[in-house]
This record gives sequence, C-alpha cells and structure tokens, in this order.
Amino acid sequence: MDRRNRADDAEQQARRPGSVDEQMALLEKPTCSSASKRHAISVRVADVEVADSSHGVDDQASRVADDTPLAPGFRTMSRWDTIFVLLTNQVGLGVLTLPSVLKTMGLVPGTIAIVGLGGLSWFTAFELKLLYDRYPHVLNIVDMARVVGGRGFAWVTAFGMMLLVVMTAASASVTFSTAATMLSDGALGSTASIGIGCICCWVLCMPRTARFVSRSGIPSCVSILAATVVVIAGLAAGKPADAPAGWRRAPVWFASPSFRDGLNACLKVCYAFSGNVSFVSYMAEMNNPQRDFHVALAWLESSSISFYVFVAVSIYCLAGEYTTSPALGSAAGVLPLVAYGLVIPSVLSKGLAFGHTGIKFAYVEIMKHYRITDEMATNNARSWSIWLGIGTGFWILSLVLSIAVPVFDSIVSMTSAITIAWFSFGISAIFSLYRNVEVCSWQKAHMTLFNSLLIIGALFLNGAGLWSSTTELKDALAS
Repeated sequence: MDRRNRADDAEQQARRPGSVDEQMALLEKPTCSSASKRHAISVRVADVEVADSSHGVDDQASRVADDTPLAPGFRTMSRWDTIFVLLTNQVGLGVLTLPSVLKTMGLVPGTIAIVGLGGLSWFTAFELKLLYDRYPHVLNIVDMARVVGGRGFAWVTAFGMMLLVVMTAASASVTFSTAATMLSDGALGSTASIGIGCICCWVLCMPRTARFVSRSGIPSCVSILAATVVVIAGLAAGKPADAPAGWRRAPVWFASPSFRDGLNACLKVCYAFSGNVSFVSYMAEMNNPQRDFHVALAWLESSSISFYVFVAVSIYCLAGEYTTSPALGSAAGVLPLVAYGLVIPSVLSKGLAFGHTGIKFAYVEIMKHYRITDEMATNNARSWSIWLGIGTGFWILSLVLSIAVPVFDSIVSMTSAITIAWFSFGISAIFSLYRNVEVCSWQKAHMTLFNSLLIIGALFLNGAGLWSSTTELKDALAS
C-alpha cells in the first residue's frame, strides 16, 4: 500500500509543470507588462501554494524556525476551544470604557468608531492568518516579524509585545483593585487589592496551554454580560448615580470634543479590540488553524462588535452626561457593588489571557534558545522551573506598573497609544505589504495605499496618542 501511494504521488508530481522550486524560480522577476503574463503568474502562484499546502505545511507546522521539533501535545485546541480563547482574550475590560466614548464623541460618531475600528481589526487579524498560512512554523507574532524583517524587526516587536501584555495585565489589576475597594467599602487599600489581583492572575497563569485559557471563555463572557445587564437594568429603572432630581435623559447625537478628548476616545475603542497580538500564538496551538481560525475569528468579531455597540449605546442613552468610566459606576445605589462583584471573573480572565500570552512567548523563546523545544509540553523539573520563573517575573512587573499608574482610563489610553495601535493595525499592514510584494495588479496598488495609510495612522496614534494620554493622566493625578 505504501509503495502504491508513493507511486501515485510520483505520478501526480510528474504531471505538474515543474517542481515547486522550479515554479518559484519563474516568479523571481515578476512583471506587469501584459494581462497574459499576470495571469500566468497568478496560476503559477496558485500551483505553488497548493503544492506547499499539500506537501509542506504539516511538516513545517511540526517544527520551529531553527528546525527543532515541537513537543508532542503542543497543538491541542479545536475550533470551539479557539472561539472561547479569542472571546476571553478580547471581550472584557474594553467594553467598560465604550459608553464614555459615546459621551465624548456623541452617539453617532462614537457608534461609527466602534463599528469601523472593529471591522478594521477583523481585516488586520485576517491578514495575520494569511501570512501564517504561508509560514506555519511560526509560534508567535515575533517569529512572524523575524520572517518579514529579520532579527532587528523581531527585537522591536518582542519589546512592544511584552509592553502591551504587561500594561494590559496591569489594567486588569487596576480594575480588580477598583472592584475590591468598592466591595470592601474602602477597608482594603488600593495597593493591597492590586497585589491580591496580581496573585490571583499569577495562579491562573500557571497551566501552560492556551486550551486552559479557553476554559475561562464562558465564565468570562457570562460575567461581563451579567455585570453590564445589571447596570443597564438599574439605569432603566432609575437615574444615574450623580444625576439631580428632575433630570431627563437627553443623549447628544453629535458632540464637539477637544482634540485631546476625541483622540483619547478613539484610543479607548482601539483598546477594546486589542486581542490581535495573541492571535498568532493561538494559531500555533491549534490542531488545524488553516481550516478553523477564520471561522473562530468571524465568531469573535461579529459577537464582540454587536455586544460593544449594545452596551455602549444602552448605557450612554440611559445615563447621558453622567456616564462614567468604567461604566459599572454609572448606576445608583448598591447596583455598582453588584456589578463589580459579577465582573471579577471577567477581569481575572483578561489578566489570564494577556499574562499567558506574554509568559508563553518568553517561555518559547527560552526553550528555543537552549534547543529544548521538544520539552515544551513535558512535565519535568526544568520546563516547569522555567515557566514558574517567567510567570513570577511577569506578574511582579505588572504589579509595579499597576501601582505606578493606578488610573484605569489613563492606563487604557497609554496602552493603546504605545502598543495597541501597532499590534492591532500597523504591523498587519507591514505583513500584508510583505505578503503581496511579488503581486502586480490594480488590487495590489489599492491594498498598498490602504496599508500605507494604516501605518501612517499607527504612527499618528503613537505620537499624538501618547501626548494626549499622558496629559490626561497628569490632570487626573493633579485632581
């Protein structure tokens, strides 16, 4: 039977117009001089991609960039596992800032910003999937950057990635501190509650597979949904916490924010769609990412955009100018206490998802450096010592940052300005330009222009966004 299969493969290979290497050699000098040449190039590219997918993907995906084998049991996630891990990664703390975005920008511009940036995040995430299909040996977004831009680009990406996940984990600790302080009626200080939040997240990050993160998907979604429904119901039945007697709801359709306030509002929307940095890491742990990831991504983006719009519009229309950030404080009476109690699982899940991404990246890089990637999923003293050491260091760093920047809105805006603008939009544009470098068509020209605008937008958010977020933090600390 094996001989017959090998004979069939040889016969099919003989029917092809040359080997994959020969076909790729034909693409060394792409030309756009005629429609027939463009058609020939596209046909040969398709042949090469089919040949690669049928003969090389499985072998590449089972090894890392330095040609050392992956550990057995590294790829464990099914389609549904991926859906839940993506929901855990993205849906959570970000939604608590969105009602205040509508308060700043107005109902119509704010809703357009949520839907527009959500759709853009969907597009850029799919670009990551397309490049992963071509290089299935990569284990994280830093590996992908190494393929595209070499060691220098990989180092810059690694620094930015770790900064993003540490700051996002810190925002989870700050939110946990807010909830714990309210529930304890101030008996628990902010520093102590931040420390407790970091310890809880550290414990949750100890399992080494992303499949464990996916297990928190349902509790996380139920938690944030229940908390927001409590606030919406309370606002529908009464008035906001700080509203005077006789107050009437009058949402503003189009507001006139200052440049700084409008930019910070956009940064908060970017924060709500900050999950892209982890997507390549999750693809690396999927059983069949080529088949399943785009389905899981569609579930994530359609559900998160719908949920974000529902929560933001509902709370803002009910609370109006008394909308707070985080939005759970908009309701009156004991309802904020109930909401903060309900949201704690979602807060811890956010810390788990981003903490696990950062710890896993450092873990993989260390295992590759010492060429022991075959031990990444084994239960021995060496692999567990490395994992525990990285996890402890990560959450100590997050604790320090949480204490240094204890204002939720400011840490959200700073995270978005420094890192999320790049990892949600800019870096995918660079990857798309690299992926289409040998394609010559009008479609490519349009995509090049679009990706260039994305890169310019990311640079703008880096500079202007950092200024606006730091000045906002300065004003918040002064008051």
